[in-house]
Amino acid sequence: MKKLKIAVLGDGGWGTTLAVLLCRKGFSVTIWGAFADYTAVLNKKRVNDKFLPGVKIPREIVFTHNLADAVIDKGLIILAVPSQYLRRVLAELKHKGISSGAIFLSVTKGIEVGSLKRMSELICQELGAVKLAVLSGPTIAHEVANQLPSTAVIAATDKKLRNYLQEIFSTDKFRIYTNSDIAGVELGGSLKNVIAIACGISDGLKFGANTKAAILARGLAEISRLGVAMGAKAATFSGISGLGDLVTTCISSYSRNRFVGEQIGRGKSLRQVQAHMQMVAEGVPTAKSAYQLSRKFRVEMPITGQVYNVLYKNKSPRQAVRDLMMRASKEE
Repeated sequence: MKKLKIAVLGDGGWGTTLAVLLCRKGFSVTIWGAFADYTAVLNKKRVNDKFLPGVKIPREIVFTHNLADAVIDKGLIILAVPSQYLRRVLAELKHKGISSGAIFLSVTKGIEVGSLKRMSELICQELGAVKLAVLSGPTIAHEVANQLPSTAVIAATDKKLRNYLQEIFSTDKFRIYTNSDIAGVELGGSLKNVIAIACGISDGLKFGANTKAAILARGLAEISRLGVAMGAKAATFSGISGLGDLVTTCISSYSRNRFVGEQIGRGKSLRQVQAHMQMVAEGVPTAKSAYQLSRKFRVEMPITGQVYNVLYKNKSPRQAVRDLMMRASKEE
């Protein structure tokens, strides 16, 4: 297994973290970055100052801006590209001489705007019937990179494949569970980012623990309702990739999505917040996709709807909160 060659497509914080983890386990790892200038900086400095500051990148990890060089002879290709750019990378990837039988692992949390496709659906549409799995969970990159005890889930329809990947990624500080519910794992990891924006807005408005608890509980109910309507298993959303990821993203100071919400709660516009961010907050485009999915599947998602209105319809955060609180009374 140690002879397995691995490509990580995406030099953000999470892609870099997984590359470091796998290198520490003795695997040969190449990281592809979209911008040649920054790839050269990473290769020289061996610290990803933009996305993973303070974490030393081993010399054994190879950096490249050439996509063909990144994927040639690789048995495992990890897709760590932001969701709204993944289709473009996949379109290029299929002409780059991918090894026969290569495994694709998506670690991207998002839903494509417009098509409303999950990342695994997008991969299959672009690449066909490849060996495919997804990895998701409460995985703040800094914590995993610094080897703090963390957990994640690998989902695949093929049991042998998910067990194989479980062995590759597992360490004494990174515990991997497996699941057959790809849709549930992907939706849990994507939709929680929208609820994290709501929690951030609550923080920015200086509301309390009661408020955040309500957002978490009712947000999970929304995620579960939509997930089940889309064919996922209800139990998945109470697990690591559902509730676990939701809690982490809603409370962590490292959470980009919570940060976006907090800044909006303090009075900034979405444009102002994004103008000063290096990293992508996946919850922003996902709010639009989730809102459209709720309408398509006729699923009630009031928190998601209000986040969408705040982000895209310039609704006042305080008015959004009032409208949520004054909805018609109902049973839980």
